[in-house]
Amino acid sequence: MSEEPKRKPPNNEKSVKASSPDAEELEEKASPPIDPWAMLKIVRNPDGSITRQTDLLTVPPTTEEEMSVPGLSAVTKDVTLNAENGTWVRIYRPTKIPSNDTNVARLPVIVYFHCGAFIMFSADNVFDNEPCTRFCSETLSIVVSVNFRLVPENKLPAAYEDGVEALLWLKNQAVDPDGEQWLKDYADFSRCYIMGASTGGTVAYYTALRATAVNLEPVKLHGLILNQPFFTGTKKTKSERKSANDAVIPAPVIDVMVELALPDGSDHDHEYLNPMTKSEYSDNIKKLPRTLVRGFEGDPTLDRQMELVRVLIRHGVPVTAHFSEIGFHLIDFIDPKRHLAMLKYLKDFII
Repeated sequence: MSEEPKRKPPNNEKSVKASSPDAEELEEKASPPIDPWAMLKIVRNPDGSITRQTDLLTVPPTTEEEMSVPGLSAVTKDVTLNAENGTWVRIYRPTKIPSNDTNVARLPVIVYFHCGAFIMFSADNVFDNEPCTRFCSETLSIVVSVNFRLVPENKLPAAYEDGVEALLWLKNQAVDPDGEQWLKDYADFSRCYIMGASTGGTVAYYTALRATAVNLEPVKLHGLILNQPFFTGTKKTKSERKSANDAVIPAPVIDVMVELALPDGSDHDHEYLNPMTKSEYSDNIKKLPRTLVRGFEGDPTLDRQMELVRVLIRHGVPVTAHFSEIGFHLIDFIDPKRHLAMLKYLKDFII
């Protein structure tokens, strides 16, 4: 496991006492208040739902005509998961698949959960579509990206239930002679990984934990990949206090996310968002597969990610952890250097 990031030692130099500023000066220097609703680009509706004002582009699946276009690293298709719930999956297949004279290589399967604060985005959003394409082509894996139900219209644990349903759907494809052809032809169901980023990492963790109580054979969970997973709690950690005005997920935004995601009247220690809270699945932590955790020093949720690593180790779960001293939440989605580092970690982890 990588070492935890070193904290800078306190400055022991004697401070020079300055004259105390008056109230007006302090008010002028104070950071402007954060409007979490405006930052998230959502508006609350009278019926409890929200109107999403995000304009993130979506990417359509590969058309039949595009399937044969040279130069594509991966092709995609969308398949219904649960029509009643409006859930579906996007399947990514690499175009270059190793083979010999008689056999085509069987590829590991990555079940992926997108980011979006539980509130927004979908499996076809450009923000997740591009990295999923690279995960597919660079690791030579089949990626199954799950379009789970969003909050607040579908409070947690709806997304976790959708995650388990996606795994059971994968199991059905493995045993059904008329199952999804890409999976029947190329997937190695005995090498399945669950992966997610940010709140998608949260969904990935709780999906994997719930799946320990389900018979998935012949699907076998071979690993859990948590890229900057989001967890919370009522007692603020050092990283949360330090980054209360974070540019990506400041404290007011986290509060709104939690309010919208959890059952009414719940606090930040609810079992759906705090892995340290006792739940019916707590005793199954020891059954989780080997786990990769990625985090950054500038992320408000860093301390909770580290806390999870310690809990997993105490329960005997093999953990690979990579924590960087410089960065911020979801930096690897916009910084090519960090994205390449995540790809390397992924390649080393998938076996």
